[in-house]
Amino acid sequence: MNILAIDTSNQVLGVALLKDDQLVGEVITNIKKNHSVRLMPAINQLLDEVNMKPEDLDKIVAAKGPGSYTGVRIGLTTAKSMAWALDIPVVGVTSLEVLAWQGRFYGGYICPLFDARRGLVYTGLYQVYHNSLELVDEEKNILMEDWLKVLAKMQKKVLFLSPDIKLHQKMIQDYLGDSAIIPDGPFHMADPSHLAFAGLHKLPEAIHTLTPNYLRLAEAEANWLEKEKGKNG
Repeated sequence: MNILAIDTSNQVLGVALLKDDQLVGEVITNIKKNHSVRLMPAINQLLDEVNMKPEDLDKIVAAKGPGSYTGVRIGLTTAKSMAWALDIPVVGVTSLEVLAWQGRFYGGYICPLFDARRGLVYTGLYQVYHNSLELVDEEKNILMEDWLKVLAKMQKKVLFLSPDIKLHQKMIQDYLGDSAIIPDGPFHMADPSHLAFAGLHKLPEAIHTLTPNYLRLAEAEANWLEKEKGKNG
């Protein structure tokens, strides 16, 4: 089975290909450039490198957020469009789960997080169990300080993974001290090969009902709803 994985949900653009459960190639960049003009060239480049055509694909796996609203839409729309055109299944995996796979060899709690501005983060708590990731605490959009208070009460060691780790490292260490495990830089970048493996055994989703996992409304949508609520009393 040939599986294409696509992740544009955050600054990292990642594309990977599995062939019969083996990674055959991937493209990863971590730069501030527009995913919309770079994603399809990256996919085409990777397919060419491994001598595949789009028609050879059997499944597409996409990171569905949380993260950048625009980035999530680009990756998910591309994955759904390709799956529809090729008549193959598509699967969505949360971006936090993809990042958590970076800590798959750690035996304790794994906390992936993305900065959501204004003191907020997108996060959750995972643990590896029988070679698969399981949620210990649901994914959420929460004030970082409030989340760290929750983790501190658990009195467990926690592995933190985040491309935005420098923004939150001091606060993490202030609240958790030696219980906070913070690895070196490369571990904080999601790998599209992990996305491919994470979606390997997940059931396909209906193309038209596969939606982004924003964890919160975009600010414009939230403001509109608030305004409508005011109009209706």
